[in-house]
Amino acid sequence: MEFTVSRETLLPALGKVIGVVERRQTMPILSNLHLVANDDRVMLTATDLEVEVKTSFPVELKQSGEVTIPAKKLVDICRSLGEGTEIHFQMSDERCTVKAERSRFTLGLLPASEFPLMDTVQDGFQLSITESVFKRLLDKTAFAMAQQDVRYYLNGLLLEFRESTLTAVATDGHRLAKFQSSVDVGISELRQIIVPSKTISELRRQLNYSDDVITMSLGEKSIHIVMGNLTMTSKLVDGRYPEYERVIPHTLSRQASLKKDELKRALSRTAILSNEKYRGVRLTFDQGMLRLLAQNPSQEEAEEEIELDYQDDSISIGFNVSYLTDVLGVIDGKEVYIQFQDANSSSVWHGKDADDESYVVMPMRI
Repeated sequence: MEFTVSRETLLPALGKVIGVVERRQTMPILSNLHLVANDDRVMLTATDLEVEVKTSFPVELKQSGEVTIPAKKLVDICRSLGEGTEIHFQMSDERCTVKAERSRFTLGLLPASEFPLMDTVQDGFQLSITESVFKRLLDKTAFAMAQQDVRYYLNGLLLEFRESTLTAVATDGHRLAKFQSSVDVGISELRQIIVPSKTISELRRQLNYSDDVITMSLGEKSIHIVMGNLTMTSKLVDGRYPEYERVIPHTLSRQASLKKDELKRALSRTAILSNEKYRGVRLTFDQGMLRLLAQNPSQEEAEEEIELDYQDDSISIGFNVSYLTDVLGVIDGKEVYIQFQDANSSSVWHGKDADDESYVVMPMRI
């Protein structure tokens, strides 16, 4: 196997797949990239057994072949080279020689036959969706996913397909994010899948807010996504997601609205003196005024007041300031609406006239 490629062609391709490669692998082969060279192109593949990413790039091919090469070392070599450098690869005798101008590197290879390629989705159904619509769904909800929760089905994002609507839901048990978009799903029956958190993170890294169309193929145990010159195949989380609609309160008697950016800045300032472990802040809703209070074990405290539209009785509710900041970070527009009942019940947050989003935040004792 022998080919030549420019640094400006190879480095972006490596960038698309390197995010899947784990630094510490129980199987040495998973630290490598799988390369297949033919027809003046190289197909590049990375996997961690849960998610697989593929892309291809044009080369000046002299000899076709199939190998695996150390991922991180190859990326570091390419990054260290100057712009416009032509890189020559030659593989033989379980070694890869990489030449670039006056530099020469020899890397060890592992047999391509040992590389665990994932099967393409054969069953299920296909769906086409605009890249920007799909990215918006993920960006609006992914922050609420659990991380390494024993309830493994929470360590991912729920995608719910229903006729003309695609809904994304994420929760870690303390907060919940739901966002839906109008999409021609093409199936009459309800279908739910749970996509692992690492796959969601990788998708968000790869997707752009463009009008390009991506294709999803859904199987019973995996999902296959084609995004231009990149394909991603991921296993699905095997589990039943909680009935999220039961978590979202629908009969909340109190409501308030205020300027989003003012609240974000006020939370940022008061959080400076909050308890570093629990990150609690107390919000007191009074007619026309919101008071924020944060304290810590050192008897330090921060107070802030901002105007709001609220016409009900005074009430104080404790929140994790990080949860509120995450919600405000994904709400569009200049105003945020809050619905709540009392200091012990969940509240619902969303942007002005944003009926397609719901953010549930549970209170905390302070």
